[in-house]
Amino acid sequence: MMNVSRPAVHPVDSVPVAPPANDRPPARMKDVQGMPGTTGGLILRLSQFVPALISFSVMITTSDYRSATAFCCLVLAVSLQSLWSLALFFIDAYALLVKRSLRNHLIVQCFTVGDGITSTLTFAAASASAGITVLINDFDRCNVNHCTRFETAVAMAFISWFAVSPSFILNFWSLASF
Repeated sequence: MMNVSRPAVHPVDSVPVAPPANDRPPARMKDVQGMPGTTGGLILRLSQFVPALISFSVMITTSDYRSATAFCCLVLAVSLQSLWSLALFFIDAYALLVKRSLRNHLIVQCFTVGDGITSTLTFAAASASAGITVLINDFDRCNVNHCTRFETAVAMAFISWFAVSPSFILNFWSLASF
């Protein structure tokens, strides 16, 4: 007779069971450049801040920007845009320095809402200011007003808005992937 091992003599360890599929962490989307906490996001924030600051500076140094409400709204919108972009620039820089991820649902939601509000305000104020600038040009009042300064400020506001759009889209996309 053959010597066959029996379970009573040699106990068999139980095979570990894989955890159920529900306990696994959800698959996360890769960090795409331009999202918060990435080098691309840092560059986007800087490219939003600089034109907004230039637009603000040009409008403030123009003596008669208070002559139209649209120009006052532009000053308010680009100042808000520059403060928002500067604050998020510092947050992104800090996250990169300490190698922290900004992929928290609440953080991304705050970034998305803030980008949406500031971009909408900047676009609306730039569009209204562009309309007033064209009206001033049509009435040949450029010798009295500072048309080139107004045009420069409006162009910088549109560039700032154009730079906010990818940030908003990437944050919104990231928010949808949570």
